[in-house]
Amino acid sequence: MDDDSWTIHTHPNREVIALESVAWKINQEVVVLLGWSAAILMQVAHPLVAAGVTEHSLFLTDPGGRPRRLKRTLDTMLDLTFGTPEHVERAARTINAIHDRVHGTVGETVGAWTDGTAYSAHDPELLRWVHSTVLDVFPRTYELYVGPLTVEEKDRYCQEGSRVEPLLGLPRGYLPASTAELRAYITATLGSSEIAVGETARVLAREIIHPVLPRAAQPLVWLTQLPTIGLLPPILRRAYGLRWTRRHEDALRLSAAVTRALLARTPSSVRHWPAARAAITRARDAVDPRAA
Repeated sequence: MDDDSWTIHTHPNREVIALESVAWKINQEVVVLLGWSAAILMQVAHPLVAAGVTEHSLFLTDPGGRPRRLKRTLDTMLDLTFGTPEHVERAARTINAIHDRVHGTVGETVGAWTDGTAYSAHDPELLRWVHSTVLDVFPRTYELYVGPLTVEEKDRYCQEGSRVEPLLGLPRGYLPASTAELRAYITATLGSSEIAVGETARVLAREIIHPVLPRAAQPLVWLTQLPTIGLLPPILRRAYGLRWTRRHEDALRLSAAVTRALLARTPSSVRHWPAARAAITRARDAVDPRAA
């Protein structure tokens, strides 16, 4: 999958727009999954999100099931980005059905939220925060492990992401549609009392940062901890009590440089998600049926 797949301008139709999608460019990369844990730690730094995860998932009570749940979540997100219109509608129904069940009250007083505060996964404010963490982390993960993005591409990533608004029942213009809007929103939210790392978030963070794995896989834990902690905003690293030194930063940069070099020699069948490869094939065949 060459870079020129993003610069076809000869057919002004839907398929070409898809091929030029920045969301496709970024989200096709398997390595971007290394930023997922940092995004989750940002999300659960909101006490209402942390309560929802703790009370309505098996994350803490069934560690062995985490890979299966991650795959289901990942499949849904890939459908939103790379699926046919039918896949997108199915993914939205799945997300909304899950959100229908996620509601309750917070069990601790932390930040602006008192014990007993009600929450719902359909809350537009919570949806905006969760969505914005992904908009923030994934492009930074791409730049760290794959290559640079232009300011225009980062803006388009936000614009393309805002298309989920009607699917999630959000009003048009509610989600950040540019890098400037995203940065202003995240900075303001991190500086508010809405974001406060309580004990619930710390318990989740320990499970994410220190997963129970077979001894042979333990060396991999350190490598995944580097982006998980390194991609967090410094204010949240401090709130979680996570240590981050120049040595850690250097190790992250070195491991990322090695990864970029390896990716340049990695075939698409390994480097890119199957859903992405299938979507790009469909779009190219629609642009030029002779390629089918």
